[in-house]
Amino acid sequence: MKIDFSSVEQIIMAAKAQNTTISDITLRQSAHDMKVDKKEIFEKMAHNLEVMKSSIEEGLAPNIRSLSGLTNNEAHLFKKHVESGKSLSGKLLGEAVYGSMAVMSTNACMGRIVASPTAGSSGIIPSCFMALLSNLDVDDDKLVRGLFNASGIGMVIARNASISGAVGGCQAECGSAAAMTASAMVEIMGGTPEMCGHAVAHALKSLMGLVCDPVAGLVEEPCVTRNAASSAIAIISADMALAGIKSVIPVDEVIVAMGEVGKALPSSLRETAEGGLADTPTARRIEGELFGRKG
Repeated sequence: MKIDFSSVEQIIMAAKAQNTTISDITLRQSAHDMKVDKKEIFEKMAHNLEVMKSSIEEGLAPNIRSLSGLTNNEAHLFKKHVESGKSLSGKLLGEAVYGSMAVMSTNACMGRIVASPTAGSSGIIPSCFMALLSNLDVDDDKLVRGLFNASGIGMVIARNASISGAVGGCQAECGSAAAMTASAMVEIMGGTPEMCGHAVAHALKSLMGLVCDPVAGLVEEPCVTRNAASSAIAIISADMALAGIKSVIPVDEVIVAMGEVGKALPSSLRETAEGGLADTPTARRIEGELFGRKG
């Protein structure tokens, strides 16, 4: 059965029919389409995981600072807060939050990241995966398979809605990344393909309508904190699905609805830096200071 990633339901049905996982379906279909061995693709994905790890480590440096000055040592500060034992988030969620901030800091400082699915949402998958790795019975092999699961979900979203902030707002970037992450975490933790679908729906519904309004047109403010919040939503969405909580609206209908919402957003809220937070007095002042434009 050829999978064209036209729907999440298609992937779920294929996984059920073959008594396997979404990650395995994605891996096998990718190997077939690219005409390469599964081992080769798996190794390339394993390399992506290593880059993700490095992007977190680099972004946790206490003296990191972007050229704009909008991104500094936020990840380091939150890490210290979590390690103090005073964090309301707890250890696993706290690690996901500061990990996502770290990746976005690395990106803002022109470091190497994995666009997952975009640079503007690149902190969510790595941070949640590393939080699982350090807190639960999870190894790199499971995480790499999780990346294939996330990839399959991402392909469906890209096909039926969008993963671009310029097309669908931040819901298309952070929302898609949270949905991909939630699905992957469900599989990593032993959940069924159906649970993965519900996790995707929970995450997308929670972030539907989120606008893309980068201050001064830079992928920094509010992108850093949105990645952090979206990481939390990904974890909660996965946990709800693992608990047996189902989405009333089927996952593929949620994806289509997200795409329609994105089309309905005005252009000022789709990465143009013409509306939302980007159009506040402070944001215009910052833009003027950085680029010599009038606020």
